[in-house]
Amino acid sequence: MALNPSLRAHVIAEWRGLPEKSLARDRWAAPADVLPKLMQRLGLKERLHETEVLEAWGKIVGEFISAHSAPVALREGILYVRVLQPA
Repeated sequence: MALNPSLRAHVIAEWRGLPEKSLARDRWAAPADVLPKLMQRLGLKERLHETEVLEAWGKIVGEFISAHSAPVALREGILYVRVLQPA
């Protein structure tokens, strides 16, 4: 008779007197909850802010300006914007 691998590991750990591992009950998470934390751990937190600015550009500056400009990058707290007429 073959045991379930996780049951087998549990029985061996108990027999050896090892402390019981506690698994999180709900191991599933929504991508919207995980992605910001992952990007921060990878050192990409500023890229996350850049994406937020790009998505909200039209709301921030209004229709007219957003039709004639676009944010290009956010580096070290400086927003770079491409415009049709620099004047």
